[in-house]
Amino acid sequence: MNGPPGPSDPLGPPEPPDDVLLIAESLERPEAFGQLFPRHAPEIHRYATRRLGEAAADDITADTFLTAFRSRRHYDLSRPSARPWLYGIAANLIGRHRRTELRGLRALARTGCDPISESWTERSDSRVAAQAAQGPLAGALAGLSAGDRHVLLLIAWADLTYQEVAEALSIPVGTVRSRLNRARRKVRAALGEDPTRAYDYELQEAADCG
Repeated sequence: MNGPPGPSDPLGPPEPPDDVLLIAESLERPEAFGQLFPRHAPEIHRYATRRLGEAAADDITADTFLTAFRSRRHYDLSRPSARPWLYGIAANLIGRHRRTELRGLRALARTGCDPISESWTERSDSRVAAQAAQGPLAGALAGLSAGDRHVLLLIAWADLTYQEVAEALSIPVGTVRSRLNRARRKVRAALGEDPTRAYDYELQEAADCG
C-alpha cells in the first residue's frame, strides 16, 4: 500500500525551464534551442499571418527562429522570456515585406477583397481580422508609418506590454508610448472617431463594431 508522498517526492511534473535557460544551454547543446519552437512558433505564425497573409507566414516564422538561433549568443540573459526578442525579429522580417503589407492593406481599404483578407478572416481567431477586412481599419493601418504600425500591432495583436515592445524593437519605453499615442490618434481620425476621446483605444475593441 502506497503512503502519502514523502518530502522528496515530486508533487507534480517539473516546471518547464525558462527560455533563457534553454538559450544558455543551447550554446553548448544546440538541440536545446529547438524546445523554443513549439512554445512560441504558433503565435509568431498567427501574427505574421495577420500582417502579411498565410502565404508569407510560414517563411517569416521559419526565418524568425533561424535568425534567433544564429544570434542566440547575443541574447540578453537577464530576460527570462524570449517572446519579445522573437517578436522583434519577426517584426524586422515583416518590415522587409513593407510593400506587400501596404499593397494588401490598400486593396482591402479600396475593395474589401484581397488574398490577405481571406487568410485573416478564415484562419485568424481574432475579431480584429473581420474589422480589418471591411476596409476602414485597413486604410488606417496603411496610413501609419512602419514604426508606428509595429508598435500598435505588437500591442493590439501580439498582446505585448509596453516594456516588451520596447525590448522587441530596441527602443525606449517612452518612444513606445509616443508612437502608440500617435498611431491611436491617426487610426481614430481615419475611422471617423474623435481623436481626443479619453479612452484606451485597442484594435480588439474596434472589432466589436464590425
